[in-house]
Amino acid sequence: MGRALITGGAGFLGSHLCDLFLARGHEVICMDNFITGSPENIKHLFGRDGFTFIKHDVTNYIYVDGHVDYVLHFASPASPIDYLEKPIQTLKVGSLGTHKTLGLAKDKGARYLIASTSEVYGDPLIHPQKEDYWGNVNPVGPRGVYDEAKRFAEAMTMAYHRFHGVNTRIVRIFNTYGERMRINDGRVVPAFIAQALRNEPMTVFGDGSQTRSFCYVSDLIEGIYRLLMSEEVFPTNIGNPSEMTVLQFAERIKALVGSTAPIEFRPLPEDDPKIRRPDIGKARKLLDWEPRVPLDEGLKRTIDYFRRKVLD
Repeated sequence: MGRALITGGAGFLGSHLCDLFLARGHEVICMDNFITGSPENIKHLFGRDGFTFIKHDVTNYIYVDGHVDYVLHFASPASPIDYLEKPIQTLKVGSLGTHKTLGLAKDKGARYLIASTSEVYGDPLIHPQKEDYWGNVNPVGPRGVYDEAKRFAEAMTMAYHRFHGVNTRIVRIFNTYGERMRINDGRVVPAFIAQALRNEPMTVFGDGSQTRSFCYVSDLIEGIYRLLMSEEVFPTNIGNPSEMTVLQFAERIKALVGSTAPIEFRPLPEDDPKIRRPDIGKARKLLDWEPRVPLDEGLKRTIDYFRRKVLD
């Protein structure tokens, strides 16, 4: 079935990708330096046939012995707390890391997939967001280190495709949740669940009217795999088009947890997007893909995971 290198393979999404590739008969080389990933996410894979782990910073030269059929570049800080605390690393992994992984794909004749993000649309002026929208991004704002790193990564990927003929794919990932998210990574799902479980105030930024759409991790990973195996070169949105306000989302989690935690409002961070919902018409048509896991079902699984973590 082929040999895949997954950078950021010990992270939230990367570890689930490792699971899926192994389950479908691929060999997996997982590469991570644990800046934001965790050995805990992949400990169940050590000793398994077809799985190899390499601790490495992908902004440096990458050497992999033998053939490689697929390169999936998922290494990057991905939450506001992470990329505000690690702005230089975020820019480097989006630029140098993309350059190094594309170079490896070119050398090995491998198919390449870059994990981009809905953040390339910035604070969007159109809704929902389609792949042909160029975005509304502040390059010098605090979030710019992540937004522009991913925009550069997309440009570099297309340059390698056009100039070197590398077989590339670009996935634009919208809000995703599920097991193996870090409790303290600052994203809304782990923050709300942990606060609800502890009966601490659930912090909603602004008035909570900003919207998000949440895709369960197994749905997202399936969409990414289908995109990799497709012939689509240009960016493709993968996410859940079901939209709700952040305040509604907080109340939903509070109810599912059975918490009495109060809602606490705080000032909206700079450049925080007011709306966020993918147009997935392209993924539906080209990949025959759309989300399957209902929000409450996915949240119950995620809450069970965090309940174990919080109680530990």
